[in-house]
Amino acid sequence: MLVLMKAKRLLAALLPVIGVLLLASVAWAQWLNHPSTGIPRTADGRPNLSARAPRTAGGKPDLSGVWRPDFKYFGDLAVDGVKVPFQPWAEALFNERQANNRKDHPRARCLPIGMPQMIASPFPVKMIQTAGVLVILYEAENTFRQIFLDGRQVPPDAQPTWRGYSVGHWDGDDLVVEITGFNGQSWLDYAGHPQTDALRLTERLSRRDFGHMRIQITIDDRKAYTMPWTVTEEYLFLPDADLLEEVCLENEKDAPHMVGK
Repeated sequence: MLVLMKAKRLLAALLPVIGVLLLASVAWAQWLNHPSTGIPRTADGRPNLSARAPRTAGGKPDLSGVWRPDFKYFGDLAVDGVKVPFQPWAEALFNERQANNRKDHPRARCLPIGMPQMIASPFPVKMIQTAGVLVILYEAENTFRQIFLDGRQVPPDAQPTWRGYSVGHWDGDDLVVEITGFNGQSWLDYAGHPQTDALRLTERLSRRDFGHMRIQITIDDRKAYTMPWTVTEEYLFLPDADLLEEVCLENEKDAPHMVGK
């Protein structure tokens, strides 16, 4: 019964955005006649995603390539027994959004997908790594994020943004990213977990082999939650693929049907 309830909750979170999933599934099939270079392959020519992860000239794992999340947290961060340490007002708002079928999600108005929802978005991403910056190109919204690796810190007077400011450093073979400077206007996920301008995120990116990367995400927003809480997203490498254009308002017909309870 508990498993069934969890499945129903996840399905409910996915229904408003099921069309996004369908669009994303098309994207993975692009450029089939243009094999990517530098991909280890088996004797029959198939990508060997269990091969060793590539490394940069400096000896660190190279995260470059086209990836997709496994959708585990796409609809709802609170799966697999994750207990969300709500502040009372945040829990009430979450329950209200659930009861109202999440009709006021910013994505329904083609506003930006925030963080960490962007990390778990079903659209592919393309990472381009250099010594001083990791650039992430998102197929969703045709946007990007820069993770600076050159030792800089986020300016204390930085203009608040939808996705914050990302700075990273290496901890052994893991890339640790601190993200701050949010405007508090987005949601943590499609299910409706709130966020505020006090949100601080920590990502830990671990490329285990050529085709698998784990991203641990710690959410620290003391205005909305009583303590930090952590989820883990798995990323899968997409060989012989690339990004497509995605425009939220192009032929958009969902909003009039999102009427709530």
